[in-house]
Amino acid sequence: MTKKIQRFLAEQRPATPCLVVDLDIVADAYRKLRAAVPTAGIYYAIKANPAPEILRLLARLGSSFDTASVNEIDMVLAAGGSAERISYGNTIKKKRDIAAAHARGVKLFAFDSGAELDKLAEAAPGAKVFCRILTSGVGADWPLSRKFGCEIEMARDLLVEAAARGVVPHGVSFHVGSQQKDPQAWDDAIAQAAWIFQECEARGVKLSMLNIGGGFPARYRRDMPAMASYGEAIHESLSRHFGNNIPEIIVEPGRQMVGDAGIIQTEVVLISRKGRNDPRRWVYLDIGKFGGLAETMDEAIQYPISTPRKGKLERVILAGPTCDSADVLYEKADYRMPIDLQVGDKLEIRSTGAYTTTYASVAFNGFEPIKTYCV
Repeated sequence: MTKKIQRFLAEQRPATPCLVVDLDIVADAYRKLRAAVPTAGIYYAIKANPAPEILRLLARLGSSFDTASVNEIDMVLAAGGSAERISYGNTIKKKRDIAAAHARGVKLFAFDSGAELDKLAEAAPGAKVFCRILTSGVGADWPLSRKFGCEIEMARDLLVEAAARGVVPHGVSFHVGSQQKDPQAWDDAIAQAAWIFQECEARGVKLSMLNIGGGFPARYRRDMPAMASYGEAIHESLSRHFGNNIPEIIVEPGRQMVGDAGIIQTEVVLISRKGRNDPRRWVYLDIGKFGGLAETMDEAIQYPISTPRKGKLERVILAGPTCDSADVLYEKADYRMPIDLQVGDKLEIRSTGAYTTTYASVAFNGFEPIKTYCV
């Protein structure tokens, strides 16, 4: 809880649930990442939080942007970012969206299949393309494996083919999984990327860019390694696998950039038990999975939650307000609330600046989407 957020909540008393983001924390996160990977291009993954105030701030600081749709591209352009600083990083795109992005001046596109390369060759001639490879996601609280990427042999073949298709085979990308706890997790994927670079060069195709994705963590219920530790591990791995021929490097932070900058304030709607001898209380909040806390699925992301009450703590089950039995946030994890907690109390769910508002439903059960305030 920063002083700016505390003052805003005390003075403005916004309706709950709401997300309040401290822009100074975003700027500090950008500076820490820049210090950790000083030579890398920073492409903020705006899917984490596309608030216009955040995009304008990062554009002023010199960030580039990773986008997943034409709408996100337009958000960047409206915030003062230029098309030359945009990557269309989604590997699943409609042909007309590729054409629309290309018409707006976007020149950098991701792909991971022959069918996607076909679309890029037809709709974005002359564009720079990079192929995403599969990773295991081991060590990440929110893995991004299986759905995205291809095997390295296929990536090599696709990049060689791209050279003959009127687009520029620019490089390789991967993602080691969101909220990656292990700074060494990048090493295996960097090694595989180096192999692809060598194989492509042997076939007459010289690649020049390596996109090492995001994965840098926010701080939730346990401490994470410092950003410097990630930077050191990545630099060591790049030096070991690429030697003196390290390519242009791109990173795609999302959670690290905005996660710790935001706090959701929520209200306790109901406290109940399921039986007279039920040892655990159910605490229902006015926000749940469908209101922005989708990453509580399988209790993967465990947000710190604070309350002004000071009573003895006991284990609880936390759930959202909707008429859906899946809207349970934490049942297995050891969450404890004061025994004097009351209906109407305000709780703060911390480190919720990333992947909350963008996951919220438009109007499930008629609840309004969560509002964002940037201070």
